[in-house]
Amino acid sequence: MADFALQVQPLDAREWLETARRAEAAGFDTLLAADHPGSCAAPFVALAAAAAVTRRIKLGSYVSNAGVREPMLLAADVATLDVVSGGRAVLGLGAGHTPAEWDAVGRVRPGVRGRVDRCIAVADATVRLLAGEKVTVAAPGLTMLDAFLEKPRPVQERIPLLIGTANSRLLRWAGGRADIVGLTGFGRTKSDGHQHEARWRLAEIDAQVALAREGGDAALEALVQHVEITEDTPAVLGAHADRLGMSVSELREVPFLLVGTEDEIVAAVRRNRERWGIARYAVRRSALDLLGPLLPRLAAI
Repeated sequence: MADFALQVQPLDAREWLETARRAEAAGFDTLLAADHPGSCAAPFVALAAAAAVTRRIKLGSYVSNAGVREPMLLAADVATLDVVSGGRAVLGLGAGHTPAEWDAVGRVRPGVRGRVDRCIAVADATVRLLAGEKVTVAAPGLTMLDAFLEKPRPVQERIPLLIGTANSRLLRWAGGRADIVGLTGFGRTKSDGHQHEARWRLAEIDAQVALAREGGDAALEALVQHVEITEDTPAVLGAHADRLGMSVSELREVPFLLVGTEDEIVAAVRRNRERWGIARYAVRRSALDLLGPLLPRLAAI
C-alpha cells in the first residue's frame, strides 16, 4: 500500500480549511506544513486549524529545523496538536540548511556535523519528552535540566517521528530511530542559502536507501519535487534533465519526480517499492488535483 502526504501552506483561512477537507476526502494519508520561521506560516497553528475540520488525516511539520527549535517547545506544540486532533500528530524534523533561520534567532549556523549532532539530540530529547520521560542533556549545542512535559500529554502512545534528510549519518540514525525516513534527495546548499544541489543519480539513491536500511527498518518516503500527468513524458523530463545534467532515461527512474501518464505513474510507484522499498510520498499542492483521482489505484500497490 502506497501512502501519500500533501505538503501545503495556508494562503487564507477559507482556502486552507478547504484544502485540508479535500486532502482527507481524496485519501491523502497526511497533511504536512513546512516550517521555515519568517518565510512561511507557523505550522502547528495552521495544522491545529486543519484538525478542527478533519477527522482522519494525520498532521505534521515537514520538517521543523532542529537547529532553531527547542525540544520542550517542540514537544508542547506537537502534544497540543495531538490532543486537539484526537491523536493524529506527526513530528517531522530535519537538520536545517537555511542560514537566515539561525541569524534570525541569534545563533551561529554550525557546519554539517554540528547540525546533524543537534538534530539527533533534539529528536531524541523531544521523543523522550513526548513519551513522558524526564530529560537532562549536556551536549554541544543543547543543554536541558530535568525537563518534563507534564501537560498536555499526547493522545498517542508514540507520536510518529519523521526525519527528512539526505545526510549519510542522519539517514543511518533515522533508519533505526525514526518511524519514517524522508528521502529528500538534497545535496549541498547553494549560495542563495535556500536551493540545493540534487543527489538524484540512481547510485546515490541506492546508497541513501542502503544507509537507512543499515540503521533499521523505518518506512521510506520520497519528497517529490514535481508531479505532472502528461502524454509527452520525455518533453517534461527534458527540462529537468538539462538543469540537472542527467538523462531523461535516468529521470524516469527517480522517485523525486512523478511524471507521465496515469499508468506510467502507477508503474513508477510500483517500481520504486520493488527497487527501494519506498512506499510513501510527500507531494506539493498541485498534486491534490493531479493525484487525487489516482490515489485509489496507488494505495493498492
